[in-house]
Amino acid sequence: MTTRTTAAVSVYLVLRRGEEVLLLLRQNTGFMDNQYGLVSGHVEADEPATEGMIREAYEEAGIRLKPENLRVAHIMHRQSGRLNVDIFFECTNWDGEIQNREPHKCAELKFFSLRSPPKNLIGYVHDALRAIEKKSFYSESGWNL
Repeated sequence: MTTRTTAAVSVYLVLRRGEEVLLLLRQNTGFMDNQYGLVSGHVEADEPATEGMIREAYEEAGIRLKPENLRVAHIMHRQSGRLNVDIFFECTNWDGEIQNREPHKCAELKFFSLRSPPKNLIGYVHDALRAIEKKSFYSESGWNL
C-alpha cells in the first residue's frame, strides 16, 4: 500500500522591473535568516494560490496585484525535511509603492539584476530564478535519491 503525503504549498513573487527582480533580506524568522529571498508565503487552506500570492504581496511589500497580472513561471517540488510544492509567479504590473511592511522579518526590500544576484541568495530561490530565465517550467530540489 502506498503512503500518501501532504505537501506545504508556498507562493513566491518574481516581481520584475526590467531586468531586475525584487528581493528581500530575511531576518528574525528562524528560516534562512540573513539571506535574500522573494516575497513569499504559505497558501492558506481556504484560498487558491493566486489569492495567497496577492495576500502575501500586500502583507510583505504593500503592493496590490491583480490575478490577471500573475503568470505561473515555475513550479518546484522540494524536499527540505518536509514536502514542499513551490509556485513562482512572475509579475511586471502592480499598484502602490513598494514598502517594507514586515520590518521585524525583513531587513530590506531591493531590486537586483538577475545577472548579478547577491551572494547570499537562498539556494533554491537562485535555482528557480535560473530555471525561469531558461524557460524551464518545472524542477526538483533537495531529493537525495
